[in-house]
Amino acid sequence: MAVTRTPLIRAATPADAPGIAAVHVQSWRDTYAGLLPDGFLARMTSPETQAQREGFWQGNIGAGQDVVLVAEDAGEIVAFASAGAARDHPGFDAELFTLYSLKAAQGAGTGRELLRRAAQALHARGAGSLALWVLDTKPTRPWYARQGAHECGEKQDGEADTSYRYVLMPVRYAS
Repeated sequence: MAVTRTPLIRAATPADAPGIAAVHVQSWRDTYAGLLPDGFLARMTSPETQAQREGFWQGNIGAGQDVVLVAEDAGEIVAFASAGAARDHPGFDAELFTLYSLKAAQGAGTGRELLRRAAQALHARGAGSLALWVLDTKPTRPWYARQGAHECGEKQDGEADTSYRYVLMPVRYAS
C-alpha cells in the first residue's frame, strides 16, 4: 500500500489501538532489521508483543495523559506519534516517546507533521523543551537534526546499541 495523498492527522482514540500496534511492530521490522540482534527483534515484533502493544495503547489513550496522534490514509493508520511529560530526560519538560511510520507513508511529510502537532500540543501544556532518544544506528538521526533537534546526551540500551538524546524546542512549532 503506497500512500497517495496527505494522510489525515488526528488525535488517537482507544479504537485505534490495533492499528497503532500493527504500525509499531511493522515499523520495527522494517527499521531495525540488521541493526538489532535477530532474537531481540523477533521478540519485539512477535504476535504476543503486538497484542501487548495493543493493550498498552488502549490503556494509554484511554487515560488521556499523553498526546497520541495518528496519521490515517484511506481509513488505515499509517503512522503515529506519542509524547508527554519527560520520563527519561531529567531537566527537560517533555518527551517524544514514539514516532513510527510505515515505509509507504515515509517521505511525504507525515512524520514532520506528527512531530509538529505533538510539539504544539506539548507547548500548549507549557512545555518549553522536548527530548527524545534515537538509537545510534537508526537511520532517522539525520532526520531529527533536519527538524531542528540537536544532540545533547547518550545512554546505553541493554541489548541495543547506544542511544542519543535529541532536544527540540516546542515553541518553534507553536504557530
